[in-house]
Amino acid sequence: MSAPWRTHASLREAVHRANLDLARSGLVMGTFGNVSGVDRTAGLMAIKPSGVPYETMAPDDMVLVSLTSGEVVDSELRPSSDTPTHLELYRAFSCGGIVHTHSEHATAFAQASEGLRCMGTTHADSFRGDVLVTRSLTREEVEGEYERTTGLVIVELFRERGLAPEEIPAVLVRNHGPFTWGPTPAKAVENAQVLEYVARMELHARLLSPDAPRPSRHLVDRHFLRKHGGAAYYGQEK
Repeated sequence: MSAPWRTHASLREAVHRANLDLARSGLVMGTFGNVSGVDRTAGLMAIKPSGVPYETMAPDDMVLVSLTSGEVVDSELRPSSDTPTHLELYRAFSCGGIVHTHSEHATAFAQASEGLRCMGTTHADSFRGDVLVTRSLTREEVEGEYERTTGLVIVELFRERGLAPEEIPAVLVRNHGPFTWGPTPAKAVENAQVLEYVARMELHARLLSPDAPRPSRHLVDRHFLRKHGGAAYYGQEK
């Protein structure tokens, strides 16, 4: 049964390239962080192997995992320990790539249990509103299926708040760090870079004026929608 899975070289290559881009971005150190991608037709996710340095990885090292069962397919390497989190997000959200980092500023907000306010157009260009922080995990959740529950509480937050994952493709996991996603692994990495940038700006804004007024909803919507959706007009026609 192993031979047919080797036809998914393009998925492994895309995920490998995105992991290298993440390492070059400065958002990770050591072996922290991971990128995954999904082939929904095949029911497969590819993800960075656990604890393997970025500079030594090859495309074939990306671990294929069944989207339904979570079992490893055609690999002798163990997948990232965050694999169950990624799987729950793929099952709930219509995304094609997911990134987890411990980037400095976004993680600082997660550790402070503070979400990122949407305070201007730079934030609104990528996130149509605040990037929220999840609830704390219970002792039973931490001692049980910890990584899977991490994904479930992200999904829980979006459903309880009525948020659209494609409009706010990021979240801060309380006391942990950020997750971002996108239609491709490359776009998920880009969203992780933007998230870190707006987290750094939010810190400066809070220091300058903690009570600064929020932008109008119509300004936030205009900036998001000029780049996203059927009426987008930013950039060049493809």
